[in-house]
Amino acid sequence: MARWFIARHGETVFNAAGRIQGDEGHTPLTRAGFAQAEEMGEALRCRLGPKPPLALWSSPSGRALQTLAVIAEHLELDWHAARTDARLREIGMGEWSGAYYRDIVAEGGPVYDSETLLFVRQAPGGESYGDVAERLRSWLGERAGETGDRLVLMHGMSSRVLRALLKGAEPHPDCRAPVAANLPQGSVAEIEEGRETVLHVGSGR
Repeated sequence: MARWFIARHGETVFNAAGRIQGDEGHTPLTRAGFAQAEEMGEALRCRLGPKPPLALWSSPSGRALQTLAVIAEHLELDWHAARTDARLREIGMGEWSGAYYRDIVAEGGPVYDSETLLFVRQAPGGESYGDVAERLRSWLGERAGETGDRLVLMHGMSSRVLRALLKGAEPHPDCRAPVAANLPQGSVAEIEEGRETVLHVGSGR
């Protein structure tokens, strides 16, 4: 059976500044973000060896593609062969996109739950977890006939939904969609036949 390696991009300048990213097209990695990408590349190299037969997929966001470039170098794979799909992007944050978390909190209270790290409010004009699950189910449906291992470079919230879908999880009671537990930036999870193993825990947020 094919294995899925789901990776979360490294820290960005928006993360470091406390700004909401959502599906912003390009927010560059920080030095810490590049270091996290290096660690993911090393972990995957240890797991898969050089030049593994691995299909590369990524969100089209710059931060995901930057992270993938570093990982691909570790694996001795061609970054240019990676495929992107907009359905792999981060949860859309609508009118909050680019805003500082502190400003949104000051205006209307907490944005996310401090324990689960799930959003407790939907951004005006933004996506729900159900919206994210719907587009990811569509993407997965198109992969049904494909074989072989895959590495997918994604984001915090969207990767949690994809991991939950791959594990066949029930909808989260607070989200009305399957959502897996949070993993820090720079983490990689391996999923095979619905069973998840955390291959590397990142040092990010």
